[in-house]
Amino acid sequence: MALTAMLVVLLILFLINVPIAFALIVSTSVYFFFTDSFVMAVLVQRMIGGIESIPLLAIVFFITAGILMNYTGITARMLKFAEIITRPLPGGLAQVNVVLSTLMGGLSGSNIADAAMQSKVLVPEMVKKGYSKSFSTVLTAATSLITPIIPPGIALIMYGYVGNVSIGKLFLAGILPGVALCLSLMVYVYFYAKKHNLETGEKEKITLKEFMASFKDAILALLLPIIIIGGIRFGIFSATEAGAIAVLYALVLGLVIYREMSIKQLIRALIETVHTAASILIIIGAGSAFAWILTLEQVPQKMTAFMVGNISSPLLFFIVVLVFLLIVGMFIEGNVSIIILTPLFIPMLIQYGVDPVHFGIFFIICLSIGTLTPPLGTIMFTTCSITGTKIEDFIKESWPFLIILILAALLIGFIPQITMWLPSILF
Repeated sequence: MALTAMLVVLLILFLINVPIAFALIVSTSVYFFFTDSFVMAVLVQRMIGGIESIPLLAIVFFITAGILMNYTGITARMLKFAEIITRPLPGGLAQVNVVLSTLMGGLSGSNIADAAMQSKVLVPEMVKKGYSKSFSTVLTAATSLITPIIPPGIALIMYGYVGNVSIGKLFLAGILPGVALCLSLMVYVYFYAKKHNLETGEKEKITLKEFMASFKDAILALLLPIIIIGGIRFGIFSATEAGAIAVLYALVLGLVIYREMSIKQLIRALIETVHTAASILIIIGAGSAFAWILTLEQVPQKMTAFMVGNISSPLLFFIVVLVFLLIVGMFIEGNVSIIILTPLFIPMLIQYGVDPVHFGIFFIICLSIGTLTPPLGTIMFTTCSITGTKIEDFIKESWPFLIILILAALLIGFIPQITMWLPSILF
């Protein structure tokens, strides 16, 4: 009775568009109201316990580092480097969009931040080059989905924390799938540009001097993910300490090396960090209490028994999970889904013999795809609101990208070597 009431209230609050964190807190409170086993103080204890964790500091640190990077001049340098390496390809500016998302993913760790930045910077320039606004917006939204699986993606840290999975292995596991997604979208852009005759003419050749100049400007930023992964792999620092190193690195770049970040900008970046981190941490706290109740009611065990009893093949399991997560991603914000669903899926992985690191990458990609679809796709609304694209135009243009992303997710699910090759070698 109490569990049913909690889930019904949560669904109603979702439908009336109550903010996710408050919907979780209110629905969880309903459970305590209908049961005599616990006092309401347990809810507060569970919320505080959910965020009282050293590993969670990694999220705060990497958010801080990503925001600081926006004030250091890194974005302009990465944009220039992406323009140089994609210049010979048809659809040059669209190719820049794809490559920049991949490069910036290793710095910001947030797909919404990257989508918003590129919607402001690249979409207007793409429209000037002859691309439709709807295509430019959808491309920006789709390429931002690479960010969550490129280290140090915030989603990877959250999944690792909730599922008790090695964050260092997750960082390594996301590299090849991220590169594969990048190349898949670049191939599509290549044929799209050819078909519509966009930026297909003769272009100025890249000189070695020009390439080296842009590479020199970008190399310090490109080194950050390497420093993070290398430090974790060789035991120099933990994932949490890596976040602190990333913050220090961003400060050195902005204040000492590039000298493009003023004290006023530093204060603004820190205030922005507090707002962003607080919104994520309150969701984690509320989600932890909600997940505790699901565990208390043995929902993960019951779901595992149901899945194993009806689905025998691991491949069919991935297909069912994909469909389920695409639907969930349409309605629920990705971070919330990770907190609520990870404890439900982890017991199933043992039964199907699926490595939790491999599943984590597949899980995050599937949830990310849902952010491009109505009715509540966060990336869709973010990019459309910035560029002024109509939702119906976005939906019409998004089908090829959704097909590419879904096929990529299935390949990653079916072929564990794509995700597990690097972790198996380096760990």
